[in-house]
Amino acid sequence: MAEAPASPDFQALLRRWLKPVVFAAALLPLAWYAWRAANGALGANPIEATTRYFGDWALRFLLIALAVTPVRLVFGWTGVGRLRRMLGLFAFFYVALHVMSYVGLDLFFDLPLLLQEILKRRYITVGMFALVILIALAVTSTDAMVRRLGGKRWRRLHMFVYPAAIAGVIHYYMMVRAGFLEPLIYALILAGLFAVRILKRR
Repeated sequence: MAEAPASPDFQALLRRWLKPVVFAAALLPLAWYAWRAANGALGANPIEATTRYFGDWALRFLLIALAVTPVRLVFGWTGVGRLRRMLGLFAFFYVALHVMSYVGLDLFFDLPLLLQEILKRRYITVGMFALVILIALAVTSTDAMVRRLGGKRWRRLHMFVYPAAIAGVIHYYMMVRAGFLEPLIYALILAGLFAVRILKRR
């Protein structure tokens, strides 16, 4: 038996409240971190815990943002497309917190030392590669930049989110000292999202 379509009133309510609810939910990891920090629950190495925590959520939000188009293609829910830009910017927000916690809390904004670390440690080199791409995507995420670049060039540029996500997964894999299950899960999710996009576009 076919499922009855949602009423116009429900659809209007969903369009009105979907973005604010998702926006508030996307801030919950930050609120949870703030609660843990205020209660001294970050463990024996709070600086490393902070950097890792925001890095984990940066990668998760990046994958969530990448899931928007496959969800729309598979389930035909066009409304979810309205969340793509916001989720992408939240991914960048958590990436920025991840990087700033490392540069500020761990290196004390010592830029020469940062350059040495980028050149010496391969996982940081890979992470910075992803960061450069995500900065470019965040800067060009506005409607004004879409008009300035043109839709075709803008879409082509924003396909670089996939190399950024691949670099993010590799960065995480190289950083983990023991237990590679989580990087493998992220890699499989990313591969699945990419496969759905390719197959549905044919």
